[in-house]
Amino acid sequence: MKWGTRYPAHYVNVLFRSIERNLSRPFRFLCLTDDSSELLPGIETAPFPENPGITQSRWPNVFLKLVMTRDGFCNLEGPTLFLDLDLVILDSIDGFFDYMPGKNCIIHNWWERRKQLLRSRPEIGNSSIFRFEAGKSQYIYDTFIAEMDRAQDRSIFVTEQHFLTYAMKERYWWPEEWVRSFKFNVRPPFPLNLVMAPKKPAGAKFVVFHGQPDPDDAIAGFPGKKLHHRVLPAPWVAEYWKL
Repeated sequence: MKWGTRYPAHYVNVLFRSIERNLSRPFRFLCLTDDSSELLPGIETAPFPENPGITQSRWPNVFLKLVMTRDGFCNLEGPTLFLDLDLVILDSIDGFFDYMPGKNCIIHNWWERRKQLLRSRPEIGNSSIFRFEAGKSQYIYDTFIAEMDRAQDRSIFVTEQHFLTYAMKERYWWPEEWVRSFKFNVRPPFPLNLVMAPKKPAGAKFVVFHGQPDPDDAIAGFPGKKLHHRVLPAPWVAEYWKL
């Protein structure tokens, strides 16, 4: 999904090329966008669907992730992997189509280290990477439509991915080592981040750059607004985040 100016066409193009390098089977690559200029040949585009009734934020927004589970959406069929744009692919992603076939799979959302010391991680997914069965997932969309007011109530569901996890009914977490958070798993904890550069995580297929820094920030180094957000340059990211 691409709208606004935060993620330009380059992000879509890099993701497309990365998948070409790291997926050994035929695939469709579909980008929902209101601006298809500068996208590479081979990238399918589709306009945003009509607002299904979202009242508390502008449309389009992240609740599109629920809408695309509707049967017949953009003629999608079979195992469908949703990917955010702020991802770096490090290795083959064939396993993301082979793992738990026919089941809903999603990242087990990360928590800050200090929170994990105090209590167990909540049963909430992170929707940066999730898989569903297009054509057999209408129940996810129907749950969203039927409970839209609850879906938008942050006192009940903190984020859209919290509601998505709930609407999936049955879901499975991706193996932890496959998907790593740059902020929580790769960036050294404070104060080590001030003297140690992030290292490529062993065994990872994806590094997720949710929030900041973005991949280009990580390559060059990121000052951050606070000392514990600072990132020393990680040039290895450029080996994978490229056309």
